[in-house]
Amino acid sequence: MEEERPLFYGESSKPVQATLSSLKMLDVGKWPIFSLCSEEELQLIRQACVFGNAGNEVLYSTVNDEIFVLGTNCSGCLGLGDAQSTIEPRRLDSLSGKKIACLSYGSGPHVVLATTEGEVFTWGHNAYSQLGNGTTNHGLVPCQISTNLSNKQVIEVACGSYHSLVLTSDGEVFAWGYNNSGQVGSGPTANQPIPRRVTGCLQNKVVVNIACGQMCSMAVVDTGEVYVWGYNGNGQLGLGSGGNQPTPCRVAALQGIRVQRVACGYAHTLVLTDEGQVYAWGANSYGQLGTGNKSNQSYPTPVVVEKDRIIEIAACHSTHTSAAKTQGGHVYMWGQCRGQSVILPHLTHFSCTDDVFACFATPAVSWRLLSVEPDDHLTVAESLKREFDNPDTADLKFLVDGKYIYAHKVLLKIRCEHFRSSLEDCEDDIIEMSEFSYPVYRAFLEYLYTDSISLSPEEAVGLLDLATFYRENRLKKLCQQTIKQGICEENAIALLSAAVKYDAQDLEDFCFRFCINHLTVVTQTSGFAEMDHDLLKNFISKASRVGAFKN
Repeated sequence: MEEERPLFYGESSKPVQATLSSLKMLDVGKWPIFSLCSEEELQLIRQACVFGNAGNEVLYSTVNDEIFVLGTNCSGCLGLGDAQSTIEPRRLDSLSGKKIACLSYGSGPHVVLATTEGEVFTWGHNAYSQLGNGTTNHGLVPCQISTNLSNKQVIEVACGSYHSLVLTSDGEVFAWGYNNSGQVGSGPTANQPIPRRVTGCLQNKVVVNIACGQMCSMAVVDTGEVYVWGYNGNGQLGLGSGGNQPTPCRVAALQGIRVQRVACGYAHTLVLTDEGQVYAWGANSYGQLGTGNKSNQSYPTPVVVEKDRIIEIAACHSTHTSAAKTQGGHVYMWGQCRGQSVILPHLTHFSCTDDVFACFATPAVSWRLLSVEPDDHLTVAESLKREFDNPDTADLKFLVDGKYIYAHKVLLKIRCEHFRSSLEDCEDDIIEMSEFSYPVYRAFLEYLYTDSISLSPEEAVGLLDLATFYRENRLKKLCQQTIKQGICEENAIALLSAAVKYDAQDLEDFCFRFCINHLTVVTQTSGFAEMDHDLLKNFISKASRVGAFKN
């Protein structure tokens, strides 16, 4: 094995050291299998996935875009060309230079990997055609899957125990593999040897997220609806019945609720809504639904985590564990946790949901690809970000509320139509601004350098005013997203009023839905009592049209 060690460091150690200085280290310390790697090897890891029936296999990529594997190699799932286990990292030459976008794995295990170019590679266990290569022979090396996918760019992958799903950039879902319960979604229950587009109800829908349970499949579409198919013996499809579903079916019980993400455990399902709420259904013998009992649920049931909104949900088809992260950074876990049944969300000391699975899931496997982004690799965009509010290079100062904000005329003219005309013949190097507050104007200028905003939801209302004034439509959308995250019963009417005032239709619809969903509390707030007459009249009219006052 010794002759393979230099493979870690590429042709020269210098490029690696240069990259290392600009890289945050991926924290894999909580995953036992990484104790087989040296400190030097650990420092090079950029992405990793721990998988296998006992968490005894791992695949990781390094700063040089080399991919290494390690572990017991069941069914050839390490892709090395043999079924030999390896206690030392071995390079996966066939994928060298490929950048990993996402990967998933099954119970065999089999592995499905998508590159940043949108290509799909599969290998490992294949008794049920889950590799999608038309055979049932185990795949000992990665094989590119192009049948029916040749002109498609795959952006997300998901594996059940023995079936595979991929999502393309144009919102289509393709499936293959084991189909005994209809989990491929084709109608019949014969195994599917090659990728087949999932149609039926999804035919004209744009899918934005996919997930697989052990023997079921889920898709979220861009309108926030959830479609499900496959095994339903524990109610994991959320349809209120125990029958399997051989083609996609909409979860009707979520009518009026917009779902952003879905995550599947072994036989339970979690969804995250655009209001930051979590619903769960399916198997519950370990408390994995977080409902305070161990009764299975065949309909979506709300999970009460805390007042803060949830921004991430986590589950994995090989475990009965659930986890969630709040906007404030708190991480909760419930379900099967190191042999205990935790029936309500439990606040942990972790900073990420990945650590829940490393420390408490059985087996200890990754629910997603662990990854770290370069800290300060100076792309053009990164360089521009660094120059915002830099007095050393600026040629223009804005004086707002007695404070200076430093900027660059040429960049403002390139990035903003308003500045293109207002700075055309401007000789001044100081511009006084009194129409907007310092935090709002600073956030606007920073957006022109970074394409993102960092403001509290309350301050984002002021930025929405500015974005409307300057006709910055993309900024307007970002403001609406930020404002949505801060909505609560107390401020819902104020935010609805702002949305109407600034003609922010998406935000208006969202606030209106929120008010209807929380009508009893909202109508008792001071904001409702002080509501503008025309707005109140319009609100009551609209609310009655959607049946809010039937009871």
